[in-house]
Amino acid sequence: MEKQDQNPSPEMDPSRECEGKGACELKSNQRFADKIMPHLLNLYGSCAKANDFDMYAPNASFEDPLTHAQGVKQIKSAFYSLAKVFSESKIVEYHIQESEISPGKKEILIDNKQHYKIMGRNIDMISLIKLYVENGKIVRHEDWWDKKPLRNRDTVSFPLVGRVMEMGRRGLMLATHAMMGFGKDPDSQ
Repeated sequence: MEKQDQNPSPEMDPSRECEGKGACELKSNQRFADKIMPHLLNLYGSCAKANDFDMYAPNASFEDPLTHAQGVKQIKSAFYSLAKVFSESKIVEYHIQESEISPGKKEILIDNKQHYKIMGRNIDMISLIKLYVENGKIVRHEDWWDKKPLRNRDTVSFPLVGRVMEMGRRGLMLATHAMMGFGKDPDSQ
């Protein structure tokens, strides 16, 4: 009986990528979602730090039924405000699905349960977080409460009503952005 080599040479090992004169690096089998999930848990857990927002492209957007943030500074204001509104907030359970749409573009769906506490009252809800990624950065982050699509001019019966809803989310975000110091990191204030 022949014994198999437990440590195959780099050219035989599919988990290694070799370039040049013997320089080998392990290929990462980790999904993009696995790399950013700790940062998302910090954002939704009201314990975000400045580096948790490095996963966003500079012009990224975030939208949920209450707010529409444009750019990293407004996204920071949106998530930093959670600690001001809720005494507790966190994602308690999640399942991730990641798909490559085209080279350099991914869609990540995070089916999750969120827990919040406001004025002593517990609020538990299900949500679908949709992330659109281009070249390793999130360009769009949507949070669909109760897994229902965001209501806007494209998803409601009367486009004018949807447009008013969009304007309301932008207005609330601008007020939140001003109250939160225009996206300043709490540890830098």
